[in-house]
Amino acid sequence: MSARAMVVEDEAAIAALVASYLERDGFEVTVTGDGGEAVTRARSVDPDVVVLDLGLPGLDGVEVCRRLRTFSDAYVVMLTARADEVDTLVGLSIGADDYVTKPFSPRELSARIQARMRRPRNGFAGAAAGRSGTVRVVGDLSIDVPGREVRVAGAPVHLTRTEFDVLEALSSAPGTVFSRSRLIDAVWGPEWVGDDHLVDVHIGHVRRKLGDDAARGRYVRTVRGVGYRMGTGR
Repeated sequence: MSARAMVVEDEAAIAALVASYLERDGFEVTVTGDGGEAVTRARSVDPDVVVLDLGLPGLDGVEVCRRLRTFSDAYVVMLTARADEVDTLVGLSIGADDYVTKPFSPRELSARIQARMRRPRNGFAGAAAGRSGTVRVVGDLSIDVPGREVRVAGAPVHLTRTEFDVLEALSSAPGTVFSRSRLIDAVWGPEWVGDDHLVDVHIGHVRRKLGDDAARGRYVRTVRGVGYRMGTGR
């Protein structure tokens, strides 16, 4: 079956351009310019990728992404005409995986999506362990790699696809410090181009969902000036 993409953009020319590149890359593409309709159609289409404009009229991209994340782990790329960091972080904090600022190159957008879609679902160096059925345990945290399930003290934790991949990459080599660039290679792919502080945002999401924080670093520890590594669970 072909991969499925949804383009949610109220500027018809931009929507058509993005859709044409995705169709050329083999996606079955659904296009809508309405946020509420996008949420409804996503339930039936079940897209693998959503290209989502932040500045939609009515139900804006932030709220669309928030609602998508209640039932979908699609790879969400937000399009924004607002270049300031606050808007970027707002978009990412509700579950977007990546962002592109307008004006943008549709060729670069297509390349980013293709690079991400080529990544194995169980990621990086832990792929072999995932195939063997390994569950990684760090204190109260358990990471079922092949099942893509995370639990803390037995309670399930819902991570987005990208959040899981970040945690999977760190847990694949628990004694290793990962720089931002190494995590980007592991999760987004070496072809990805953009702001490497994207990593910090997703680390923050993972910590919050695990009930962790930067000060304690039970599960994800900051190594100042270098990057991140797994904690010990204590």
